[in-house]
Amino acid sequence: MTISELTLKSSDHEPARRFEVFTGAGRRREWLPDEKARIVAESYETGETVSAVARRYALSPQQLFAWRRAARQPLAEVPASEPLFVPAVIAAPMPGPAAKRPQRSRKQKATRDAGVIELEIDGVAIRVGRGADAKTVAVVIRALKATS
Repeated sequence: MTISELTLKSSDHEPARRFEVFTGAGRRREWLPDEKARIVAESYETGETVSAVARRYALSPQQLFAWRRAARQPLAEVPASEPLFVPAVIAAPMPGPAAKRPQRSRKQKATRDAGVIELEIDGVAIRVGRGADAKTVAVVIRALKATS
């Protein structure tokens, strides 16, 4: 007995024309956020259709539409489960005795400030010195933008 006799319901002895074998664990694919963003951007290009882009990446059009809808949502609507850090409190310096400091030369001050970036967001000034961790600085800037 052949496979075509087992799978075909008709009395005709016609061989199977298509036979698919699925291998692997059958889990869902996981897409990196950068890949999703690239695919969504490609679906918005002129002359492209969602169905064509979805077919290219073996997605269903519904999946791509869901990604496009999620990309349109403002980040403010994403619920934060917990605060990322404690808010900073800025206090004015206490007035101390008026001591005279010796004047520094311009060259010393320029050397000290070399490589320092100063940012001001809604009246809050941040000075980023040489050797600051880029990820930490990015988190602080995002947090200041979110509070403004």
